[in-house]
Amino acid sequence: MTDKTFATAKDLKEGKYLLIDDIPCRVVEIESSKSGKHGAAKMRITGIGIFDGQKKVLLSPGDADLEVPIIDRKTVQIMSVNGKIAQVMDTQTYEMYDLELSDDILPLATAGKEAEILEAMGRRKVERIRG
Repeated sequence: MTDKTFATAKDLKEGKYLLIDDIPCRVVEIESSKSGKHGAAKMRITGIGIFDGQKKVLLSPGDADLEVPIIDRKTVQIMSVNGKIAQVMDTQTYEMYDLELSDDILPLATAGKEAEILEAMGRRKVERIRG
């Protein structure tokens, strides 16, 4: 099972995803320097971690291959909410698991509602509540 693929640094755009220090990050800023007399252009890529919200910076040549995580978006149904933990069921596989809810999603989460989750590198996160 592969959780990542490769992409060239110069092909990345803001809003795409990238692995920085084995942490899936959403690219928020890309700075590119001009190529010099004897070298290739360098790229400074800034990303925000999907799961932890940490800011990460990667310095790389423009023609380097970078790791890109394979991210699945799934729809789940919230079965119950207990504190900051929601028990959810995947609407396609009927698999049940517990997910921690962030503070901004917690007031919207009630039993019976549908939610959209991100799944990458063996971790899951509730992205938003539908309806």
